[in-house]
Amino acid sequence: MAIRSSSRTDVNRSAILAHLGAQGPTSRADLARALNVSPALMTQLTKDLLSDGLLAELDHSPSQGGRPARMLGLVATAGRAIGVKIAPDHVAFVEVGIAGGVLRSASEPFDAAASTMLNDVTELLRRFIAGGGKTPLLGIGVGVPGSVDGQGSGLVDSAQLGWSQVPVGATLRRELELPVLVENNVNALAMAERLYGLGRQYENFLVLTIGTGIGAGIVVDGVVLRGASGGAGEIGHIPVDPNGPVCTCGNRGCLEAIIGQAGLVRTARARGIIGQQSGIDVLRSAADAGDEAAAAVFSEAGHLLGRTLAGIVHTLDPEIVIVLGEGTASWTHWSFGFEPSLRSSLIPSRRGLGVAVESWQDDSWAQGAASLVLATPFDSDDIAGDQGRLVRERLVEQASPPQGGAE
Repeated sequence: MAIRSSSRTDVNRSAILAHLGAQGPTSRADLARALNVSPALMTQLTKDLLSDGLLAELDHSPSQGGRPARMLGLVATAGRAIGVKIAPDHVAFVEVGIAGGVLRSASEPFDAAASTMLNDVTELLRRFIAGGGKTPLLGIGVGVPGSVDGQGSGLVDSAQLGWSQVPVGATLRRELELPVLVENNVNALAMAERLYGLGRQYENFLVLTIGTGIGAGIVVDGVVLRGASGGAGEIGHIPVDPNGPVCTCGNRGCLEAIIGQAGLVRTARARGIIGQQSGIDVLRSAADAGDEAAAAVFSEAGHLLGRTLAGIVHTLDPEIVIVLGEGTASWTHWSFGFEPSLRSSLIPSRRGLGVAVESWQDDSWAQGAASLVLATPFDSDDIAGDQGRLVRERLVEQASPPQGGAE
């Protein structure tokens, strides 16, 4: 994707909202220091946000002898977004405020293989929306494990869900009459990291997810890379063993087929470490309790992951790798194999690469999906197309003029 000089500015605007949402009213000078931007740029950014009705000027802060600083706060009624994460057996929902914080969440059983799957998602989402507040709803972000042709169109191909050319975006837009953005769930997480997380500190980084599947979100020069068909980062389908198990994609020996959740459980059952009806929770509990055979399953997975990741690092040259996903609950056991394998497989100049393992909440996938909507008002690259423009229109139309009320 083309590099645009406004990408950093767009991220800074989102970061201002996130900082005020988390820290409360703050002066422009303190915001500039916290977000590492110049006072002049901060003045321009906050001027735009005040004009858009997203910020309000509050009372002056106490003076220490100099000129009192005018405080800025979020306009609480500026908007909210809903994030949806679709998995093979459940759908997770979150409602977030304009700063990205989770207001409420839910998870519902779901069968991705059912002939009524789109109708089922629609009805579950309709019920979740009905339980929300009265703050204007800007749009819906949907994260899926697979390739998406475009955020605005939302046509999905997913081996994990068993979907081919499923019109998720068009169906939800038609039924709910709201802007809907659809994206690969790991790309959505990478965007959330770029806006609100550790990724704010870096222009080039890799989000690595472990859990049900194995995936990557790639950020280069501040932009999340999607690739020609929206499938960039599908590292779970790198072929690593020609004699390995058959993957959900139909190929044999993909990384995900071996060290994804189902692969780890298969290995543990075959070795008699857990029962034939037991799953990943039992395997993790056994490893936590000191079962060396159970810990070895995770360590071996970490070894293969580290060796494969080294090749990706050599190709992309990220500043840092951020590890996320349900599988991080077992990272203590993964790391025994991962760290030595990664370091020994990297060329000497890259062996100091930082690897950050972040805590994981059940609603993190859906929160990442919601970030698709929250990023759209500052989307100078027009990734979201017509749906992004609809989000921006709703924001402008429904944001309250500054009246001094803020969160």
